[in-house]
Amino acid sequence: MEFKGIQYNCSMELTLDIIGGKWKNLIIWNLGKKTMRFNELKRSLPNITQKMLTQQLRALEERQLINRVIYNQVPPKVEYSLTDYGISLLPILNDLCKWAINYSNLITCKTEVK
Repeated sequence: MEFKGIQYNCSMELTLDIIGGKWKNLIIWNLGKKTMRFNELKRSLPNITQKMLTQQLRALEERQLINRVIYNQVPPKVEYSLTDYGISLLPILNDLCKWAINYSNLITCKTEVK
């Protein structure tokens, strides 16, 4: 399968290229709660560097998963929100969270039994 001139062996490879990594899903998850400014996002992800947040936001915007709105005012104001494509990921991320809870409970139970 080919997307934007890149050949992928399967749809999972493409999926991970679009939303893979440590931060993208966390950014999408936080923006699913509300529209946020850069520093709000930074505070919600205390372990991300400013440079990494900027890179991830640019990548998500380029992939049309988030909107970036710049307001013409002083001081400058920029807000980030999810596009319809970004919103469509929220149920999937919610299912992943449920899976993680079930998985952690299973592993915890197995560890306690030993």
